[in-house]
Amino acid sequence: MKLLAFETATEACSVALYVDGQVSERFEIAPRRHAELSLPWAEALLAEAGVARSQLDAIALGRGPGAFTGVRLAIAIAQGIALALDRPLIAVSTLQALALRAPAEADHVLASIDARMGEVYAARHIRLDGQWQLQGEESVCAPEQVVLPGGTRWFGVGTGFGAAEGVLATRLADQLTGVDALALPRASDVLALAVPAFQRGEGVAPELVEPAYLRNNVALTLVEQQAARAAKQAAS
Repeated sequence: MKLLAFETATEACSVALYVDGQVSERFEIAPRRHAELSLPWAEALLAEAGVARSQLDAIALGRGPGAFTGVRLAIAIAQGIALALDRPLIAVSTLQALALRAPAEADHVLASIDARMGEVYAARHIRLDGQWQLQGEESVCAPEQVVLPGGTRWFGVGTGFGAAEGVLATRLADQLTGVDALALPRASDVLALAVPAFQRGEGVAPELVEPAYLRNNVALTLVEQQAARAAKQAAS
């Protein structure tokens, strides 16, 4: 089995290749260079593995949530390759891929990405029978609005825990076993989810894949940003 994966939803850019159980990857924190790096990295990984594009069984990607342009880029690149090869796409949640950055012993994980504009993307995941399952829904909200159910301690992972001066980590400190606020999603983690999904027959036609933006308004207008800053200052 051979799968190529892209994850460009955050400031990190990564591409990974799965070939019969072996994974190779390119990863770099490279804001605004995702479009420049993604395809050359993919070509390099294929060449190093001696794999032709035509030998790929499917293309995988992180579908977001994350930066609007980064999510769009992964969708566009993956769709383009999959359509050209007549291969299926496997889109996985960027937050679920991020949850795999937690320590191996953590089976309750709160994954969160800095969504800018005073908000975070967040999702709870638990590991059952070796598989990660989403609890509730993925959300975008102010870090003050993220809640965890009582009775269980969670591991926090992702840049959302460093956003807004670490509000999320501070608020939930009593419910967290630890936090990795520097963790970023990687294409190798996308593959870890996509490979079993492909084996279960969950690949879909490229044109059916939709990005997960979560925000209705991808970017606030300048007036809205000014109003939000004024409201925050008035409340402090």
